[in-house]
Amino acid sequence: MKAIGYYAPGPIDRDDALVDLAQEVPQASGHDVLVKVEAVSVNPVDVKIRQSRAPEQGLAAVIGWDAVGEVVAVGDKATSVQVGDRVWYAGDISRPGTNSEYHLVDARIVSKAPGSIDNAAAAALPLTALTAFEMLFDRLKINDPVPGAARAMLVIGGAGGVGSITIQLLRALTDYTVIATASRPETQEWVKELGAHHVIDHHQPLPAQIDALGLGAPAFVFSTNASEGYAPQIAELIAPQGRFGLIDDPASLDVVPFKPKAVSIHWELMFTRPLFSTADIARQGEILAKVAHLIDTGHLRSTATESFGTINAANLKRAHALIESGRAKGKVVLEGF
Repeated sequence: MKAIGYYAPGPIDRDDALVDLAQEVPQASGHDVLVKVEAVSVNPVDVKIRQSRAPEQGLAAVIGWDAVGEVVAVGDKATSVQVGDRVWYAGDISRPGTNSEYHLVDARIVSKAPGSIDNAAAAALPLTALTAFEMLFDRLKINDPVPGAARAMLVIGGAGGVGSITIQLLRALTDYTVIATASRPETQEWVKELGAHHVIDHHQPLPAQIDALGLGAPAFVFSTNASEGYAPQIAELIAPQGRFGLIDDPASLDVVPFKPKAVSIHWELMFTRPLFSTADIARQGEILAKVAHLIDTGHLRSTATESFGTINAANLKRAHALIESGRAKGKVVLEGF
C-alpha cells in the first residue's frame, strides 16, 4: 500500500522531510478495524511529531491523525462498526498514523461519519472536535456554572482548527457568550461566520478588551496556543473560581497568579483515552457520533478551508509548511491516493 512518512525528524524544507513509501497492508484483530483511507487533514500535532520524534532505526514513521474512510475488515472484538461502514476518527498518537492507504484503528474511538458532507469536509473535524468537546464538557465542565461570573467563554486562537469547532459547539450546545481572538481581517471574519459574539485581537492587551465589552469577567478561558505568554493576562481577566483550559505545550507555565482567584487549570489531550486505554475509551466514539448528528442536522459545519489535492509526500509537505507558518485558517485537507 501507499503511505507517507519520514526516516529522521527535522525541518520541513528538507527534501526527505516527508517521503512516499510502499508498505504491507496491516491485518485487523482484537478491537481493531482496518479502514481504507479516503481523506485526511493535517494538524499541529503532525508537525510537532515530524519535527521531534525519531522513528526506530531504519524504519519510517507514518503520521497523521484524522481520517475518513471505509471499513474493510474487523477484529473479533470490534462490535461498534462493520465492513462497509463509512467512518471517521482521530486515532492514537502511539500508533502509525493515517497517511496511508489502509489504517488500523481501535473501533471504540471510531463512529460512522456524517452523511451530509463529503469525505474531505468530514476529515477536517475528528481530532479538533474531540479536543474541543472533551475540553468543554469533560475537563471544564461548562454545564456547571461559576457563581457570579459572566456566562461567557474566551477562546484564544479562535480561527484555528480547534478554535473553529469550539465556537460552533458553544453556540450549538450552550447559551454562553462566545468571545474569540483573531488578529487579521480574514480570520476575524471567519470566527464571526462561525458564531462568535465578540472578536478581540490577541496582539493587543486582552484584559482591557474584555473589560470594554461590558460583560463582566468570563467564567471560562480556553487557550489553544501561546498559553505561556497569555497566562498572566488570563489570570487578570478571568472570574474568581473560573476555569482555564489549554492544549498546547508551553516550556513553562507560572500558575501562581491563579491562586488568589482559586482558578482551576485543565489540560486536554484527546489522545489520553486511546493512549492509556482508559475505562471510558468508548466515549470518543460516542462524541464523534454526536458531532456527526450535529452536522447532519445543520448545527455544525466543516472547518475545512483548503484542499491540497491527493495524499502524497509533496502535498503533505505543503500542508505542514502552512501549519508551521502560523497563518492557517480552519483546516487543510487532502483526499485520495
